[in-house]
Amino acid sequence: MAKDFAGKRVIVMGGSRGIGRSIALGFAAGGASVSICARGTGPLEATRREIETLGVAAHGASVDLANADAIGAYVPAAVKALGGLDVLVNNASGFGHSDDEEGWAASLNVDMMAVVRGSQAAIPHMKPGSSIVNVSSISALRASSRSAPYGAIKAAVMHYTASQAKTLSKKSIRVNCVAPGSIEFPGGTWEDRKTSNPELYQSTLASIPFGRMGKPEEVAQVVLFLASDKASWVTAQTLVVDGGQLVGP
Repeated sequence: MAKDFAGKRVIVMGGSRGIGRSIALGFAAGGASVSICARGTGPLEATRREIETLGVAAHGASVDLANADAIGAYVPAAVKALGGLDVLVNNASGFGHSDDEEGWAASLNVDMMAVVRGSQAAIPHMKPGSSIVNVSSISALRASSRSAPYGAIKAAVMHYTASQAKTLSKKSIRVNCVAPGSIEFPGGTWEDRKTSNPELYQSTLASIPFGRMGKPEEVAQVVLFLASDKASWVTAQTLVVDGGQLVGP
């Protein structure tokens, strides 16, 4: 993508690794100033430096996205560092898989409430023409015996996206969502499953018509499209990015 985002200011919540990192770098390559946050300081600083090498302003902060006060402090600081805000990407996940209090709390506090809290903190700084993109998952679109909390909360993110879009249309702010399928990257869940649960890895791989896992960059390009002027008449939508995984081989 050319310099479609020159002069734009972007916050990527959960932007240090995998999909979030690719989104942040994509915006930076397009000319945007970018702020990222995540818990782990090592990957966070590494990605912040990568953004900076692209010749744009780069800001990063270590933030526990399950903590309301931490989000409330981070967003205004990021806006100040960037000089404004045009795009918010809510990408973080707590990966709550187990159907127990711990699993539900992890998904609710990060996958859902970080979207709510991040948006609520960002919207007062956003002007007409701004955009929010939330990251859900195809897990929201089918039943699961392995990760009920994750799927249910990701479905709630899709619903909230539509509600946000309806409400924020009055401010001329668009809100959309992407639902990735299985995405593999260094240090990510699916790279780990190759060795920790090869049977699951292979069965998941077999469910994808293209015969491979997706790449973070393939999700990032869709996020960038939804945030761009090319999608100026697109709002309240969820785009599935899964290489046909939902329909099967």
